This record gives sequence, C-alpha cells and structure tokens, in this order.
Amino acid sequence: MGPGDLQDVLGGLKQHAHADLLVGLAKSDDAAVYRVSDEVAIVETVDFFPPIVDDPYTYGAIAAVNSMSDVYAMGGQVLFALNVAGFPRELPKDIIAAIFKGGADKVREAGGVVAGGHTVVDAEPKYGLCVTGRVHPARILVKGGLRPGQKLFLSKPLGTGVIATANKDGACPPEVLQEAVESMLRLNRAAAEVAAEAGAAGATDITGFGLLGHAGEMVEASGAGIALRIRHVPLLPGAQALAEKGHWSGGMKRNRRHVETTFGERGQLAIDASLPEALVGLLYESETSGGLLFAVEPDKAVAVREGFKRRGEPCWEIGEVTREIQIAIA
Repeated sequence: MGPGDLQDVLGGLKQHAHADLLVGLAKSDDAAVYRVSDEVAIVETVDFFPPIVDDPYTYGAIAAVNSMSDVYAMGGQVLFALNVAGFPRELPKDIIAAIFKGGADKVREAGGVVAGGHTVVDAEPKYGLCVTGRVHPARILVKGGLRPGQKLFLSKPLGTGVIATANKDGACPPEVLQEAVESMLRLNRAAAEVAAEAGAAGATDITGFGLLGHAGEMVEASGAGIALRIRHVPLLPGAQALAEKGHWSGGMKRNRRHVETTFGERGQLAIDASLPEALVGLLYESETSGGLLFAVEPDKAVAVREGFKRRGEPCWEIGEVTREIQIAIA
C-alpha cells in the first residue's frame, strides 16, 4: 500500500493512546515502542512480503533482515521474533523449511531467537517476522528527531527495487543481483549502534516508500527540511543502468505521486532540473532491506565515519538538515 493510502486507512486509529505507549499511531514511526520501566521499553514491529529472489533460504534471510530493520531504526536491540507466513498447499516442505531456516539464522546473527509464529495457506508465498526488541526510553530514535544543521548519513546504497524488478523481468545480470542480495542481507545493527554513539535522535530505515518517501516522513515529523546531494547518494552497481531501461517497480510510481503531491503542491519540493531522470527516479524507488538514514550534529560526523570503519562497514554522508521545510535535491 502506498504512503498516502496508508495514512488514509489508519486515520481513524490515531486517537488510540496510552501513557506508556511512547511511539504509536498518533505519530506513526517505523515501530511501536511501549515503556515497561524507567530503563526499558519494548520495540514491536511486523513485516512480510512475497519472494524477492528464487533461492528459498536467501529469501527467508532477506525477509528477516528487512523485518528486524525497523527495530534498529528505533535505536533498539533485537530480542526475539515470531514467523509470519503464508504458503500454497502444494509448496514442498523442504522449501518452506529452507525459508524458515534463512530467517532463523539471521535472527540468531542479530543476537535474537525465533520463538514461534503463525502460518496460513495462501496462493502466493509470503514470509516475514513479528519482531520484539528493547530500547532505553530516553534513547529512542524517531522520524521526528531531525534538527537544522545536522548531517545526514545513509548506511546502504539504493537500487534493490529496480534490480529485483529487472530480475523478475529476466534482465538482471547475475553479478548485479548478487551485489544487491549481499546488501539486503546486511543487518542495520552496526548503523544503529553508530547512530546511538553519535547522539542521533532522528532516524528511519529505507524500505517500501523509497528514500524520498521515508525522508519526507522525517521532514513532516520534524518540522525541518533536508537537502540531498544526489551525487553523494550511493547506488548499487548496475542500478542506474537498469533504471535507464525502465525496470521500475510499481511502488516507485506510488511513492513519486505521494511525494510530489504532498510537497510539490506546497512548493516544498526543489529538484535540480538538470539531473538525469533515472537518477532522480531511484530516489523514489521502493527498497527492500535498505539502509538506515539518520542525522547527527556536524561535530559528530567524523565519529560516525570512524564508527562504521571500526565495524568494517561503509556509510555515506548524503546531505544536511535545513531550517526551511522542504526536500531539496541538487
């Protein structure tokens, strides 16, 4: 479901509140957060989707990483997860077992455990997790945490959407798909740790609504703008070439329509007209198991780079937070 449609259907639930529900539908974010004590809050999220790759084990692993990403986007640690799945009656049991094993292995890598789940019969395979994590109530990362002058960092390159679509179309080179798979299998745990160490307060993970869709949510929630330097935004190898050939997912069009309607009609969307259309389109394109987008004070930027380097992972500074409430891309 696109971001605009989702807001419409959830509108009637936003009045549901509780003193210990620190993050819920009143201010929608990547996951719910419920306080159980002055020192501990529970982070809860659920996500699932149809196969994005052919190999069942890899599909399960990617779905699990994607599901756990919302816990990391809130600054949390993964505790345990429940499988959420639907499979055709005729699907061989060994395939289902491989999907579950891929998911369980990634939860174990995150320091958690799969504790159960629920499976139904469905015409199309679907798999994901309901994930429980924990976070200190005073150290929650939220979409509304951006402050003017902060530097924006992204922990993974873009391009999984066009690459997965091209793969379904039989037009993706194997080496391009492999790079995307490796990116989708990488946990956002290190990114969440670095963000916390650097004192970040604003963060989100880049998934179905694309970079601009999720960044737009941060702008709306924070009352601050973002300025992106498109040449600094990382792309997976081969992604731009596939975008130029038109291998867009259905989500890209929905995301673009929502951002252009929400911000464009208010005069809050400024995109350099000289930028290549395919490059701009990748900012709208849906992502699977994308990176963490977060902001830190300028004097913490070096610490962020050093933190990622110590963990052997890349990161990219892609822009800054502005006082003017807009999305600017140059």
